[in-house]
Amino acid sequence: MILVLICALYPVLKTLCVQIHSAVTGSYVAGYHSVLLVNCPTEQTARDIGRSIMEKRLAACVNIFPRTTTMYYWKGEIRDTSEILLLVRTRTSLVQRLVTYIKAVHPYDIPEIISFPIDDGSQHYLKWMEDAVTDI
Repeated sequence: MILVLICALYPVLKTLCVQIHSAVTGSYVAGYHSVLLVNCPTEQTARDIGRSIMEKRLAACVNIFPRTTTMYYWKGEIRDTSEILLLVRTRTSLVQRLVTYIKAVHPYDIPEIISFPIDDGSQHYLKWMEDAVTDI
């Protein structure tokens, strides 16, 4: 029973420990936040996905980069197309929720969703990110 309780409370306890560590030491815990790259077929798709991510408070910020040229293998052929890139900043603990959500709303069969942990950065910006993203 105690083990089940600890497992259920693990995400809350981890967040609390990270916040205490940061408050006591004044330092950032590497990997607590992440950046996701998501390619979209059109600017409207990128705007729709970006806005819905923001409305759900799953990210602190979403940048929409203009058209990029993408070359990739698909069904044995090299394809060359234009795409729009989303740059999403969030907590690492929310990455899997974001991946699941984006896959559900993205028009591609296999959308590109890649995440990178943030090792360090501006403490003020990282604090702002922390405050902007929901705990749900």
